[in-house]
Amino acid sequence: MSRYIKISSVSVKNGVNYAGDLHKDLTLEVDRMINTWDRLLNGVLPDKPDIIVVPEACDRYHNYPLERRLEYYDVRGNRVRDFFMDKAMGNSCYIAYSAARKLDDGTYRNTTQLIDRKGQIIGMYNKNHPTIGETEDGKILPGKNADVISCDFGKAACAICFDLNFDPLWEKYKPQQPDIVLFSSAYHGGMMQNYRAYQLRSYFVGSIINLENTIINPVGVTVAKSTNYFGYITHDINLDYKVVHLAYNREKILKAISKYGSKIKMLDPGYLGAVLLTSETDEFTMDEIVDEYKLELLDDYFDRALAFQKDHVER
Repeated sequence: MSRYIKISSVSVKNGVNYAGDLHKDLTLEVDRMINTWDRLLNGVLPDKPDIIVVPEACDRYHNYPLERRLEYYDVRGNRVRDFFMDKAMGNSCYIAYSAARKLDDGTYRNTTQLIDRKGQIIGMYNKNHPTIGETEDGKILPGKNADVISCDFGKAACAICFDLNFDPLWEKYKPQQPDIVLFSSAYHGGMMQNYRAYQLRSYFVGSIINLENTIINPVGVTVAKSTNYFGYITHDINLDYKVVHLAYNREKILKAISKYGSKIKMLDPGYLGAVLLTSETDEFTMDEIVDEYKLELLDDYFDRALAFQKDHVER
C-alpha cells in the first residue's frame, strides 16, 4: 500500500556560511550560525516534512582560514548539533545533520548524524572517501563503515560529497537495499547523482551547499529540484515501489494496470528498459502485485541473465 513521506532539502543559500567574521568572538559566531539555520529551516518546516537533509559542513564558515576554523569547531562543540536535535523533536521529523566532528584523539571525521523524531541520534556515517586535502590539511580521516540506518519509514543510506565518485561505498550499500540515500555535499556531482539512485534502486536526496538541491527517483529521474531563487525544496515520495525491467514483464505489467487502473502507477523514464511501479492505494502493496503477476525484479533479471551468460559462454 502507498507509503508516502515528505522530504525536504535545504541549502545554505542566503545563509552566513561564506560570511564568517574573522575577528568576532567565536561564541558569537556559533550563535550567528544557529540563528541562520533557525531562519533557513523556516523555509520548509511549514510543510511538515518527515525528514530534512542539510548540506555537508552545514555549520562551517567557509571563508575562515584553517586555524580559525579549527578553533571555531572547538568552541562550537555540539551546540549546533543540539540545536538540530531540538528542532527534530519539536517538529517530529528526522534531520540529517552533516558537519565536521572532532574525536578524543584530536582527529576529525566528516560525519552525517541522523536525528530521529524524538531528537535522538539513531545513527551516523563517517565520510568514507574524503578528498586528499581534507585529510592532509583538515585532519579528517576516512571512515570505514557504511551501514543503513533504520527509520520508521524505511532504511536510509548516507553519503557525503566526494563519496559520489567511488564504487566501493555504493557496493557496500547495494545489498542492504536502502529506500533512500541522504546526500550532503559541497559538490553537486551532476549525472552521478542520478546514476547512484538507479544503481541502488533507491530514492536520492541531494542537499548541496549553495547549488541545486535534488530529489531523484529509483530509475534515475530527477523529480524535484531547487532553483536560483529558493535554496530549498519539499517533495512527496512513495516508498512502496518496485523497479522492474520490461523484458518478460511488459504484458504482466499491462494486465495489472488494466485490472487495478490508477491504483498502480508506472513511471517509464524512457530508453532505460526499466520502469518504476508504485502502489497508489491502501488496498495492496507492490509486493503483493509482484506475487500476483509473478513479476521479475530488475536485479533478479540481471542476475538471471549473468548466470545464463556464464553457462553459455563461448568455448
